Amino acid sequence: MFLKKLSLINYKNFSSLTLEFDSKINCFVGANGIGKTNILDAIYHLAFGKSYFNPVATQNIKHNEDFFVIDGEFTKNKREEKIVCSLKKGLQKVIKRNGKTYERLSDHIGLLPLVIISPADRDLIIEGSDTRRKFIDGVISQSDKDYLQTLIKYNKVLMQRNSLLKYFAVNHTFDSGTLSVYNDQLHMYGTAIYEKRKAFIRPFIQIFKEQYAIISGGNELVTLSYETTLSNGSLIALLESSIDKDRAVHYTSVGIHKDDLVFEIEGHPIKKFGSQGQQKSFLIALKLAQFHFIKKLAKTIPILLLDDIFDKLDEDRVGHLIALVNDENFGQIFISDTHADRTENVVKKIHQSYKIFKL
Repeated sequence: MFLKKLSLINYKNFSSLTLEFDSKINCFVGANGIGKTNILDAIYHLAFGKSYFNPVATQNIKHNEDFFVIDGEFTKNKREEKIVCSLKKGLQKVIKRNGKTYERLSDHIGLLPLVIISPADRDLIIEGSDTRRKFIDGVISQSDKDYLQTLIKYNKVLMQRNSLLKYFAVNHTFDSGTLSVYNDQLHMYGTAIYEKRKAFIRPFIQIFKEQYAIISGGNELVTLSYETTLSNGSLIALLESSIDKDRAVHYTSVGIHKDDLVFEIEGHPIKKFGSQGQQKSFLIALKLAQFHFIKKLAKTIPILLLDDIFDKLDEDRVGHLIALVNDENFGQIFISDTHADRTENVVKKIHQSYKIFKL
């Protein structure tokens, strides 16, 4: 699969832009703030229906305008796919595939497998567990639509149960019968999600360790583990045993919405003990593992976006990274960088066709 052409109208800092791409390597070079990352984000937007960097949809509209349009022409499995994502202030975002509007955005997820590696990924290390859960869910959802729908249902019931707990507190009342209905639903959906997360994490950890060993030269021991309250028992039992606490805090304190990934290097949290280079290598390995996992399940090669990828990596780690992508396992790659000469020297070593766009 590859993106042939991208057209932008009023997207972020671009009034109008049209680019035609090489099927292998495409590089955007220029000073900071010129829009390199915005082009990558537009490509991400076409795959997921949202920005990777700014969750407030209207803030992706160019200043003093009231709409944006992103238009992409893809080739996937020898078929042409035209995806258009548009938003007008005051209206719902619209995504069209070959001229037909999706009724549900979730139906689009997985059509265009894509992985992005960006400095913003550092949030996976420094932010709370919610960020890491979204990472797990994003990887699985690209190849499993049932998982995504189950997750949507779980989150809806979770909101309803939390609202009920707040209602009990405000009105000094309690209804175990109504609560048990929500417990049963959370148990059903949550258990299904837990089983799929467990099945995902086992092979994923192995791929991750292999990728990190290559990037780092095999000199550092890293671990990735899955932390979940369901390791202590069934969700229904956990919900029933935590009811006193839940009533006190007015929200659901146990469940798969509390799951986390634990990142360690040499037996210590990488957040505290990893250097900037080690943290970046960890995140790159995590995203490359995501790439290979999706590739295997989706049976197509995802597009890979590398945003400011060479910053904070020493020459050896850059060399190991380039060796990784210099084979047939990778398809179309988009790279952003501030240094044109560095970028060209790097892509020449990949021995693939390429285009460089100087912005």
